[in-house]
Amino acid sequence: MRYHTIYKSKQGKAILHQHYDKYVDSLGVEVERRYVPTRFGRTHVLQLGPEGAKPLMILQGGNCVNPMTLSWFAPLFRQYRIYAPDTIGHPGYSDETRLSGKDHSLAVWLSDVMVELGLTRSAWIGPSFGAGMVLRLAAHMPEKIACAALIAPAGIRLGDKSAMIRQILLPLIRYRLGGNPKHLNRIAEAMSLGGMKETDKSIIGHIFRYVKLEQDMPKLSELEELTGYRAPTLLIAGNRDIFFPGDRVISRAKDVIPNLMEAKLLDMGHFPSDEMLRLMNKEIQVFLEQTYLLNEDK
Repeated sequence: MRYHTIYKSKQGKAILHQHYDKYVDSLGVEVERRYVPTRFGRTHVLQLGPEGAKPLMILQGGNCVNPMTLSWFAPLFRQYRIYAPDTIGHPGYSDETRLSGKDHSLAVWLSDVMVELGLTRSAWIGPSFGAGMVLRLAAHMPEKIACAALIAPAGIRLGDKSAMIRQILLPLIRYRLGGNPKHLNRIAEAMSLGGMKETDKSIIGHIFRYVKLEQDMPKLSELEELTGYRAPTLLIAGNRDIFFPGDRVISRAKDVIPNLMEAKLLDMGHFPSDEMLRLMNKEIQVFLEQTYLLNEDK
């Protein structure tokens, strides 16, 4: 556990909070905001959807703001009671304590959040870093997961390091040094194949400028640690994802995730386009109906 400010300046923190608040307002639904205590610090949680509906935990992508990736799953907002915690140690309103992705810390943090929310078990959606967190929970506390949808998931297989250095790291260094938008555009192109919204690009640019990025990714999952995980799992990956290439991820996932019901390879990068979001949500809706809504247990 590491505690220090993740922000490079108070001004930068304030700018990112402004982005966060505007994104929450843009979701188009009533959103409750609350803080819950955990043993690692206070955690800010967004709550939405009908009270009494089945719970659905939606985790955020890494090094972004929670409502950005939460917005991807808007078609689910009116059917489930959604809880979306700001990942502790990432940009947002939770405390700035950073947890190791190599041990059980992320699972313990998620368990603490669930206890404070009054949940013993839930369906889960995890995009990117969030999927890696779901897999840490699956390894250490599998009983907490009723079913899970993993989107462009961390924690299974990594992409080519030389490509990431060339297309992400070097433009990132140049962008930080000079602020030239062409370098940010190059990163956005590599991440989204040109499909990233201007709002998201602006937020990511400010995160690059004002945040000490989290570089400790959730560890790659192993079959031995997931033997007790039996929850139905859906995996959706992008065939042109520079961080977690879909073909490699799916091949590895079939070896390590015991109840992988479906693995879908879509024509997308790490950030999905609007068209890919529609396809993703159709797959997720069918999966949740079959594995979760039809199950009477709450």
